[in-house]
This record gives sequence, structure tokens and C-alpha cells, in this order.
Amino acid sequence: MTTIRIAGVPEHFNLPWHLAIENGDFKKAAIDLQWTDVPEGTGKMCQMLRDGSTDIAIILTEGIVKDITAGNPAKIVQVYVETPLIWGIHVAAQSKYKTLAQLEGTKAAISRIGSGSQLMAYVNAGNQKWDANSLSFEIVNTIDGAVIALTEGTADYFMWERFMTQPLVDKGIFRRIADCPTPWPCFVIAVRDEILDQNPNVITKILEIINHNTSQFKLIPNIITKLASRYHQKEEDLEKWLALTEWSQKQLSKNVLNNVQNQLLKLGIIDKTSTFAAIVKEV
Repeated sequence: MTTIRIAGVPEHFNLPWHLAIENGDFKKAAIDLQWTDVPEGTGKMCQMLRDGSTDIAIILTEGIVKDITAGNPAKIVQVYVETPLIWGIHVAAQSKYKTLAQLEGTKAAISRIGSGSQLMAYVNAGNQKWDANSLSFEIVNTIDGAVIALTEGTADYFMWERFMTQPLVDKGIFRRIADCPTPWPCFVIAVRDEILDQNPNVITKILEIINHNTSQFKLIPNIITKLASRYHQKEEDLEKWLALTEWSQKQLSKNVLNNVQNQLLKLGIIDKTSTFAAIVKEV
């Protein structure tokens, strides 16, 4: 039995992993796949890949591309979710801000430096033609931290996946004033170089198993009910989310990687681009 540690956000995108683990799919292949929920998100998972506390991360594309370019000893081995992530732009329910334009020059709550919530604040600024140098941030670690920061006024807005934040909107805690989809596939699977060198066949088998599960995910009986129960969301919201979401069983293409890097470079998030081979590895 080979032990492999894997990390991801506690969100509905990752239910295929949990079901595969619970069904014993990896154990049958002599793999002890140990999952860790990381509510802090991409910035934290980049750190975990760097310090060796996880072997695999299911991670936002833009975040891991940025961190590999900055020296993270890992590679993207596959796209996990093909469709864009729809980031909701939220303010406190009682906030004076009513439109996206009013948020120019205000403070964004982010989970941590290098997180998707920070990178997408730059993407949004670029979309709105704001001066990226005017962006300021309040580190809140988790979505619960964002609730406190927006409610108490230490930050003005918070960008997070819109369906995961829908319950907070429904409860009147957040108000969503706009959406900002990622201009690329949202989640990829990244693996530490050391693991790729030592256990390439194990990683190949893990990908085979999860790809089978994601290709069949929408066909699971009562899947909406299962999602609603696990993630405490309304079935009608999850039906919309599932209709919009497509998992991938393919490698990240050179064209998509170039698009990601070029946009990150344009926004000043990275200061140089890297080669395809430095970021992506076929297994």
C-alpha cells in the first residue's frame, strides 16, 4: 500500500474525490489516498506543496501557475475542472457600495497572499481598467474570516466562488454585486516533483481512477440531493451549478497555459513566463 497525501478546498467540486475514497476505489489499487480539507484555499496549498505536507493539490490554475513560476517544486499533471470558476464579488449586506464601479480603490478581503481571491482581485481590476497598484488587501484566512471582515468594515469586498457563498447571500450576510468568471479552466491537479519522480505509476493510477469517477459523476443517482446534504445548499442552486460545471480528463494545453501566463504577466502578478515543460508534466 502506497500512502499519498492530497489536499483540496472543502467545496462541491471535490465530491468525486471523496466518493472515490469512501467507495474504496484507491484502496483496491493499493493506494492509501489521505485527503486534507484546506479551507484557506490556493495560497495555503501552494505552501503545503512547497513544504512537503501534501503530495497532490487540487488547486486553482492561476495560483499554481504563479507559484511554480516562483519556484514551487511541483508540476501540473492534468486539468481537473474544465469550466471557469464563477467568482462572486460580495459586500456586506448593509454596505454602502451598490455597484462594482464604486469598489475601485477599496480594500479586498483575501484568504492569504497568493490566493485565488487575491489573484482574481487583480483580474477583476484589469477587467474594470482599474489601477492594479491601487489594490489593497485584508488577509482573512477563510470565508468565516471574510464574514467578520466585511461585517466589521475592515475590508470592503470579497471574491469567492458564487455557489459556495450563496447561503451567505440567502441569509442576508453578504450581498453579491457582480460576477467575475476565470478566463481559463479553474482547477488543475498539481503534484510535487519528488512524488512524480518516485511514484509516477501511482500518480498515473490515481488519475485513471478520478477520471473514471468524474466522467460518471453527473450520472450518479440522486447526486443533487447528496450534494445538498453535504454542502448545505439549496437543490435548485446546485442544479444550476452542476449544469454549468464540466470536469476534465485531459492535460492542460500549451495554448491555455500561454493564456494564463500572458494574463498574469500583463497584470503584474508574475514578472516572467516559464516554459510548458517547467510547469506541466505528462504522466
